[in-house]
Amino acid sequence: MTPAVNAWNAEYLEAAYQQFQADPQSVSPDLQAFFRGFELGLNTIPAAGGAGALPPGAGADGGSSFQAAVDDLIFAYREFGHLAAKIDPFGRERTRPPELGLAHHGLKESDLDRVVHTGTLKLPDNATLREVIRLLDDTYCRSIGYEIMHAQTSEERTWLLDRIESARGQPPLSHDARIRVLHQLLQAEEFEKFLGKRYPSDKRFSLEGSESTIPLLNRLMERATELGVEEMVVGMAHRGRLNVLNNIMGKSYEQIFTEFEDNSPEAWANDGGDVKYHRGYSGQRRFPSGKTLHVSMASNPSHLESVDGVVEGRTRAKQRLRGDLQRTRVVPLLIHGDAALPAQGVVAETLNLAYLDGYTTGGTVHAVINNLVGFTTSPEDGRSTTYCTDIAKMILAPVFHVNGEDPEAVIWTAQLAIDFRQQFKRDIFIDLYCYRKYGHNEQDEASYTQPILYSLIRKKSSVLKVYAERLLAEGVINEADMVEIRRRLDEALEAAQAAAKQTPYDPTIDPGSARWQGMGGRYTHDPANTAVPVQMLQEVCAALGRTPEGFRLNPKLKNLLEARANLPQTKLISYADAESLAYGTLLLEGTAVRVSGQDVRRGTFSHRHAVLRDTETGEPYIPLNHMRELGRPGTDAPPGSTGPDGRQRQAQFCIHDSPLSEYAVLGFEYGYSLADPNMLVCWEAQFGDFNNGAQIIIDQYLASAEAKWERWSGLVMLLPHGYEGAGPEHSSARLERFLTLCGNDNMQVVHPTTAPQMFHLLRRQVRRNFRKPLILMTPKSLLRTPTGTIDELVTGRFQEMLDDHAFSKEKGWDRAGVKRLLLCSGKIYFELAERREKLGRKDTAIIRIEQLYPFNKALLAGILAAYPKAAKATWVQEEPRNAGAFLFISDLLRTQLGLEADYIGREGSATPATGSKHAHKAQQEHILTTALGALPEGKEGGKAKPPAPAKQPAPAR
Repeated sequence: MTPAVNAWNAEYLEAAYQQFQADPQSVSPDLQAFFRGFELGLNTIPAAGGAGALPPGAGADGGSSFQAAVDDLIFAYREFGHLAAKIDPFGRERTRPPELGLAHHGLKESDLDRVVHTGTLKLPDNATLREVIRLLDDTYCRSIGYEIMHAQTSEERTWLLDRIESARGQPPLSHDARIRVLHQLLQAEEFEKFLGKRYPSDKRFSLEGSESTIPLLNRLMERATELGVEEMVVGMAHRGRLNVLNNIMGKSYEQIFTEFEDNSPEAWANDGGDVKYHRGYSGQRRFPSGKTLHVSMASNPSHLESVDGVVEGRTRAKQRLRGDLQRTRVVPLLIHGDAALPAQGVVAETLNLAYLDGYTTGGTVHAVINNLVGFTTSPEDGRSTTYCTDIAKMILAPVFHVNGEDPEAVIWTAQLAIDFRQQFKRDIFIDLYCYRKYGHNEQDEASYTQPILYSLIRKKSSVLKVYAERLLAEGVINEADMVEIRRRLDEALEAAQAAAKQTPYDPTIDPGSARWQGMGGRYTHDPANTAVPVQMLQEVCAALGRTPEGFRLNPKLKNLLEARANLPQTKLISYADAESLAYGTLLLEGTAVRVSGQDVRRGTFSHRHAVLRDTETGEPYIPLNHMRELGRPGTDAPPGSTGPDGRQRQAQFCIHDSPLSEYAVLGFEYGYSLADPNMLVCWEAQFGDFNNGAQIIIDQYLASAEAKWERWSGLVMLLPHGYEGAGPEHSSARLERFLTLCGNDNMQVVHPTTAPQMFHLLRRQVRRNFRKPLILMTPKSLLRTPTGTIDELVTGRFQEMLDDHAFSKEKGWDRAGVKRLLLCSGKIYFELAERREKLGRKDTAIIRIEQLYPFNKALLAGILAAYPKAAKATWVQEEPRNAGAFLFISDLLRTQLGLEADYIGREGSATPATGSKHAHKAQQEHILTTALGALPEGKEGGKAKPPAPAKQPAPAR
């Protein structure tokens, strides 16, 4: 594979040049042109001693110099022709690059009738320079600007050049195809006009001025089915979305009019729902060929481009479920706006995922609806690049800039784009130059800020009118055809609106269909059966301690693997152990697991070591994928089926280190969770604080998607959280932010304190008949500290709250003597328990709220009822008063249990934690002293250690 010009190195060029000198045809066309230009340059360099440059055609080999100049001109058209292409929808002239002129290459008008070598151009061998230029102008300077010479490989460039130049820029459309394009334009325009006439005060973000989007997407999808694509996952912003939902996705007129009429009998519960141009849809498209395509449009908010990662993750999951290892049967399509594409950082983050092993989807087709303006901002104020698509060059993706006023050119770019994607499994962009007929929405007065542009728009005939006149003039259609098509469309629209007024049509898709069959949306505190047989734990532990023969393990990991193998005998388990055991048991049961994030294979705190590396070869080994034979979905040997050894095949453990990105990666994992409810999908922040880089995904998708769009997700967020003196950036996962977003039982926020709790919690996530995002505060200093026993995995389950086991029958403390109830969550429990033990304070009980939301008030009421009514309740936390759980929990205690709780913790602060270790220790000591008292003189507190694991009381119901 030949690299792009900007990636060539000297050694490669020298070898290729020697090959070119021996046989010019033995290297690719772009290299031929490059070396001929290079030789032309040599012929025009001033001679030593100050002699003037030799003009092309002069000197010892004038013919060779002339041909080199011609080759250089050909290369210039391929490289710079897009800058002269007629892509402006208003026909405004562009400054022609000097590289396309004869003089720039030392050529003259008198050379135009000279015979030239045409190389790979589709011309006879005896063609003249004039004929060469005519072909190049037709190919590169008409309605499509091809920006392709930066493509990744010589193979890609050769393929593109051959397809483009063979078609002389674009091939003609057949008679029937042209009529279909006209009909699609007519459907797009009539739909917008009808909405504008019947609902003039409603925002609709119309497609008017960009109607060529509809034939573009139609041809893209139809051609995709011809190439074996079975499903396409789509993401787009609101511009033109209603039109695309109707004319591409198959959402009916009646469904859309129901939303405009706002007459649904089911009023949105709890102020849920969303505006119509944010909703998604899915359906089955059937094309004239008889082939079908399942199309899914992701719901997304007004946060432009935030849906990009979601679409990619959803696509990846669908590819896995179909067994699409070549990534040719499910294809992602992203429809961008010209202003958002270069301006939203998530675009670059998502593009960076394009070819990474854990995230690639085999290439994305990108279509840009280029309105030449963003809200009220002109391109000169919105980007520092020539094109809005220049960001595509970061992954060397080809770009086709096409004039939206030439529908036939648009159709060709759509076909070429999907052909390229399927051939090379790489991203490609179509930049559709069009315009926005109205302001940002239909009520805006756009001429306030773009007076010149909108004076042109007011005078502009629609693309439908221009194209129809062209087909009428060419005799492809007649006036009667147009009248009849309009009549049928008008009747259909009228009938649909009348029907929607009479009987509302559900505009949404059933969230419990397809792979979500059997799932519901209602949260319940009912326990799930998450215990496992001891034999299964033994099998997982054996695998965790095993490496293949000849594998050279890092010596520092030898003890860790031995300890994991011996867990059934040693019994004591840590968070790290519990997590691996939860994953392993799920895999044996046929439930796949995906974990991604920065450093997740090893673990930020070197606790996971899920992937081992051979110290000499670097080859990876994943113990959890070598327990049994792997089953693969979408094949005749899926997980759970019986393998050759008579045992059930295990599911796959997919664990991937992510790039230093939170926004796109969390969006990706969220999208993945939408497609597969039966897989445990986890994202881990390197430090819990880093989730704030993905706040848009958290706010707009995780927390609110169920209420807005009826979309369910079981995504798990693993967020290291805890105060150990690591400073303000590495102490807090911002628990308070998640709690602020809680409502309508929308997600689970949990801060577990023991390893068994972690084990059962992870398994519970995929063992219930509903899915809610799980926000999981995980420890740092306690990751490898034993906090439970393996026996608790065989008989226990997750408990949303933990009563104080010091007052259990085994310990024997008397509840009647309790004067103070300390309620807490997380690591602070162990420090409180240790201080209480040292001080012998049997008058204080410590109750752990493991699940902060949804809040099980009945369970807590039952626990509190066992203590004296006079006992004073106090919430204790490490975080500042305005952070952590206090404000949220105190409100729940007051409003749901009538309980006023005191507060012990850090004072309110603008920053999560101090940067001084000395100050941190002093603050932590103050919390413990306030809660339980100071240690006697000379009795050191030291680092808190969990008490020896004790048998937990029977689960409260």
